Amino acid sequence: MSHNHSHDHSSKNLRTAFLLNLGFTVFELIGGYYVNSVAIISDAIHDLGDSLSLGTSWYLDVKSKQSPTKAFSFGYQRFSLLGALINSLVLIAGSVFVIQEAIGRILNPESSDATGMLIFAIVGVLVNGYAAWKMSKGKTLNERVISWHLLEDVLGWLAILIVSIILHFKDLPYLDPALSLLITLYILWNVVKRLKETLVIFLQGEPADVDREALERELLRIRHVESLHHTHIWSLDGAHHVFTTHLKLGPIQDLSEMLSIKNQVKEIMKKISF
Repeated sequence: MSHNHSHDHSSKNLRTAFLLNLGFTVFELIGGYYVNSVAIISDAIHDLGDSLSLGTSWYLDVKSKQSPTKAFSFGYQRFSLLGALINSLVLIAGSVFVIQEAIGRILNPESSDATGMLIFAIVGVLVNGYAAWKMSKGKTLNERVISWHLLEDVLGWLAILIVSIILHFKDLPYLDPALSLLITLYILWNVVKRLKETLVIFLQGEPADVDREALERELLRIRHVESLHHTHIWSLDGAHHVFTTHLKLGPIQDLSEMLSIKNQVKEIMKKISF
């Protein structure tokens, strides 16, 4: 039995995030060099990788909605999970690059164009904030991982906005890379946790949001159910779960009792979100 919520808007959200990210990356590359900001340049290079992974995630999300085939009898839903894995790895690689650049700029500080940074920061907060809002309603693991991409961008631009305001009053060139370093470390910590969750699902570990013991207790309360064996719970993509078990029943008088047991099992699955 599968856990199936509607995610009709996931592909549309991924497409929007991809197009916004790609267009804004070009904007960042030009602007970063113009205002001499390591935070903007680092974010631009990071966003190049983001654009690639977002485009891949968009394709895989569309692919995940195809009907099952002989080769993939469960369908293509795990292709969306592959997108989450790619996104996590790209984000980790990009974060390492940003950390290196930020440390280098702290050791060798350079002044930035505060006014230019302020303008780019306002645009960055608005564009990435909109994309983050679009993805905030996503339920699949792929969408949740991408939301960290977008959250990182929003927080990064907020930091640049704060720095640009401070630089208007005092020349403190180390603030730009220092704030970028702190934000990147924070996001990296959360992405590593998401990567761990993704790997657990890849290895068909039990979903964290399912209480196996509570589920088994509910099933054993059904009349005529004596025991259950060979219970397995895993997830296709972090949102769609699969449950299988063997129910051992006591004496059944007629077909109506069998149908009643089936219906009660279905109701339990719905209540526990299967």
